[in-house]
Amino acid sequence: MSTLIVNDLKFELRRSAVRRALEITVDRGGELILSAPPEVPIAILRDFVHRKRMWVYKQLAKKDTLGRLKRSKEYVDGEEFAYLGRSYRLKLVPESDAAVKLHAGRFIMPTALAREGHTHMLRWYSEHARRWLKLRVAQYQARMEVDPAGVRVQDLGYRWGSCGKGARLYFHWKVVLLPAHIAEYVVVHELAHLHEPHHTPEFWRRVERALPDYEVRKAWLAKCGVEIDWEHQSKRQART
Repeated sequence: MSTLIVNDLKFELRRSAVRRALEITVDRGGELILSAPPEVPIAILRDFVHRKRMWVYKQLAKKDTLGRLKRSKEYVDGEEFAYLGRSYRLKLVPESDAAVKLHAGRFIMPTALAREGHTHMLRWYSEHARRWLKLRVAQYQARMEVDPAGVRVQDLGYRWGSCGKGARLYFHWKVVLLPAHIAEYVVVHELAHLHEPHHTPEFWRRVERALPDYEVRKAWLAKCGVEIDWEHQSKRQART
């Protein structure tokens, strides 16, 4: 993995034969990524960064502001929770046959469990992420000629997914907060790593063969992924 440092900005430099233009993205952890065709000289890359540096600073400031403005979820009637890109309001009921369930466009939770709402919602998200991700992996693995050893869902910090030893795939449970077509890109990305451990031109060609519009999905994730947060997502963000 190569890097490019321009003044106080440090970029991960990703070159790809399928890329036709220069692009800067700021990922959800605040890391900077500069994507470029393989033949572009370093001098031109530096000039591009200089011209875009004010935009980069604004994006970093925006992410910092979002981090400071986040608030914790409240387990009360009307609070909004995301699932596969849509928002659903919470409805507390006297009794239910499950700690959490999604029914008729609402998350349903017994009032008596609201104090432990965080634990119950996390359990619901993790289980549904496991089911959804296993189905998507099964959908793409034959097409991409891979045979993953298994799918695990856990908290991966700032990473959406990871390809571990023994061909096992790991995904953050928050993947199911993303829109479905973006979560699908995360799946394809990790499946491609079973062939290519690094982001080589061949890696991106494999992703493109499975998802011809992958660059659009990838750009959305880099730009908007930082705002996807179950615990702290504000009601305004949840509706947008």
